[in-house]
Amino acid sequence: MEKNTTAKIEQLNNPLHGIKLTHMLELLVKHFTWEQLAIMVNINCFKNDPSIKSSLKFLRKTPWARDKVEELYIDLISNQ
Repeated sequence: MEKNTTAKIEQLNNPLHGIKLTHMLELLVKHFTWEQLAIMVNINCFKNDPSIKSSLKFLRKTPWARDKVEELYIDLISNQ
């Protein structure tokens, strides 16, 4: 199997492929609340004056926090 084909198959199996961080965060906020998200992922941008814009800025710079948000999103969509 060619390298390109393998990469395409891996992306097809990736539940986050094609999903923007903005969409993930909006869905999580809609399903949970900022308060619940702050408990699940202990970061200040969810606790103090939370907004999509400030959270996106922080999550794009902080891989460990983004990983936690992505895990929450995957859990949410797999249980629906």
